[in-house]
Amino acid sequence: MTQPRRIYRTERDAHTTASITEFFDSLGKRVFLRSELVRLIDRNREPWAITADASSDDVIDDLAGSLPLRRFVLKGDNYTNEFPRYGWRTPDPLEVAASIRAPKSYLCHSSALFMHKLVDHLPRELCVNYEQSDKPKPSGALTQEALDRAFRGKQRQSAFTFRYEGCHIVVLSGKHTDGLEVVEMPLATGTKLRVTSLERTLIDATVRPGYAGGTTGVLEGYRRARGHVSVQKIIDTLRKLDHVYPYHQAMGFYMERAGFTAKQLAPLKAMGMNWDFYLTHGLRNPVFNRNWRIHHQKSL
Repeated sequence: MTQPRRIYRTERDAHTTASITEFFDSLGKRVFLRSELVRLIDRNREPWAITADASSDDVIDDLAGSLPLRRFVLKGDNYTNEFPRYGWRTPDPLEVAASIRAPKSYLCHSSALFMHKLVDHLPRELCVNYEQSDKPKPSGALTQEALDRAFRGKQRQSAFTFRYEGCHIVVLSGKHTDGLEVVEMPLATGTKLRVTSLERTLIDATVRPGYAGGTTGVLEGYRRARGHVSVQKIIDTLRKLDHVYPYHQAMGFYMERAGFTAKQLAPLKAMGMNWDFYLTHGLRNPVFNRNWRIHHQKSL
């Protein structure tokens, strides 16, 4: 009978087990790709007394069988791709979401609203952005007819989704911004995640309210951000994002409803009220706010 391959030079004792556990606890990271675990194991073969001929797969299987390390698979709802991950102890769902397409992806919309404490509870739908490649801006001038047509129907929804521990992770293919206004923020576990800044979060939520709790959720975000957000930084970021549509009108409407002062709103007004715009797609029987030239739900 073939003897099982020895993984450790001596039987793994309590000291080595404690050393490995302390190592993973100290990383400030709880979600790993297999390739990341392989690199960690290779760097620690000597202090962990791992034999030279023990494969990384054998070591990973051993750790997953005896330590709080588990393998799980993120499965897509609409396609066959699967994304295997390893979780140390109990990973935060936000870290799991951020691991998709890492390191270039970042938390946005609903996820960013939660990170900035603009909502109280972890949303069931967590959004992460993986930017598209750089593309030329659409040619041709904006017209009222084209704007009306674009907002008449429902906003396009991402089909790149996963399930994890009762959460629905949605991966958005946002426009190329080269990570504009993406910052690092810590979770309670100490793990630092890439997330849109407060100002960028409010802009993104305005652009795609369906991923931010709807227009009522966006309005609540503006209310909670009042007193903490820089209107000038919002405007500067909005200009850099260079959206086709006049989202500053929607932002002005939200800010006015959220209690921002006339002085704070003046720079948005100065950007021009040149279009009849829409707070969201697919409105039915909306009312029209003449101050911001915006169509919106009666409930707002």
